[in-house]
Amino acid sequence: MKRKTIDLITLGCSKNLVDSERLIRQLEEVGYHVTHDSEKLQGEIAVINTCGFIGDAKEESINMILEFAQAKEEGKLEKLYVMGCLSERYLKDLAIEIPQVDKFYGKFNWMELLQELGKVYHEELHIERTLTTPRHYAYLKISEGCDRKCSYCAIPIITGGHVSRPMEEILDEVRYLVEKGTKEFQVIAQELTYYGIDLYKKQMLPELIERISEIPGVEWIRLHYAYPAHFPTELFRVMRERPNVCKYMDIALQHISDPVLKKMRRQVTKEETYRLLEDFRKEVPGIHLRTTLMVGHPGETEADFEQLKEFVRKVRFDRMGAFAYSEEEGTYAATHYTDEIPQEVKQARLDEIMSIQQGISAGLSAAKVGQCMKVIIDRMEANYYIGRTEFDSPEVDPEVLIESDGKTLHIGNFYQVEIIDSDDFDLFGRII
Repeated sequence: MKRKTIDLITLGCSKNLVDSERLIRQLEEVGYHVTHDSEKLQGEIAVINTCGFIGDAKEESINMILEFAQAKEEGKLEKLYVMGCLSERYLKDLAIEIPQVDKFYGKFNWMELLQELGKVYHEELHIERTLTTPRHYAYLKISEGCDRKCSYCAIPIITGGHVSRPMEEILDEVRYLVEKGTKEFQVIAQELTYYGIDLYKKQMLPELIERISEIPGVEWIRLHYAYPAHFPTELFRVMRERPNVCKYMDIALQHISDPVLKKMRRQVTKEETYRLLEDFRKEVPGIHLRTTLMVGHPGETEADFEQLKEFVRKVRFDRMGAFAYSEEEGTYAATHYTDEIPQEVKQARLDEIMSIQQGISAGLSAAKVGQCMKVIIDRMEANYYIGRTEFDSPEVDPEVLIESDGKTLHIGNFYQVEIIDSDDFDLFGRII
């Protein structure tokens, strides 16, 4: 059994996870048993799907490779393979530095791993995946790569330009997953709003989401990683009219100061950003906005940072993450700017902006106490069932904790829940 078992480790984002799920399905088809993110080695073969986005992610990926390389040297592992973004970006260097790895694959040629194992890639299964998430929700990747030229971002260097998947192929995948029991879809891409421009010569995200919403069995659709410039406003109508399109938008804004936005090459202004957010809240009543901000980009002054703090206080994002700038080789920022802001200043700004958001989140959560909300149950922990509302994406957003109190709830089912309490981030509820 150990010889036919493969340990697969996924690092980084949900887009990587989709690749891992596709690979697991192929490996299972040719007779392997695959464990995902197992705490200890169970097979003779291991595959690590790496991330190469920012410094911390690269360090985590390299440490994981070295840990498995050590296991191979100790005779606990027969074969070690590496794939994904870090491997795509540094393939030649990694092969020299870590010779214990039998073969490195990039972001897009992981199918060749099957040939290395003496097996065949089954093209007819290309839309099929073995979910690593609970079966009631799945990530749905609609494109690869990015055509944006943001100063700090290495993603286009790693993944290349934007490539949309054909709409019919995406719809077929949704139907396939619905048949397997999936009810909730997190629609993901490096940049959602660009979807369709390469294939159909226009932004097709609104039509795609509308067509997904028409598929029987699709109960929730949630959108991740949109870009503010040239936003397809027809999406407002779709979100407003379709009850299974969650009133939730993950739109990375990064900053609000015009000088910083210009240095970041974001192709949007402070005025345009405020107007877009105002339109969202006017056109889609009840919308919950998630964003990501960056502090410490080269050239960010104290005055710029003050504007960013004012932005956070004024807009009151429902969900917000932030990170400090880290220089990535090959990016525009690395070649044109000096990373002159000390790390301790970046960290202080990061801590301050997240502290402001924590207070906002606590207030927004408290405002939900007394409301009745539709909740999907993800799992049980100790004496609590853990669920989410339509405004909460798995892994990154608040959860609803429901004391079991002798009741039996079914994982993956929806329930009406009264919110009875809250803390800074999570809600507490009881079944109605």
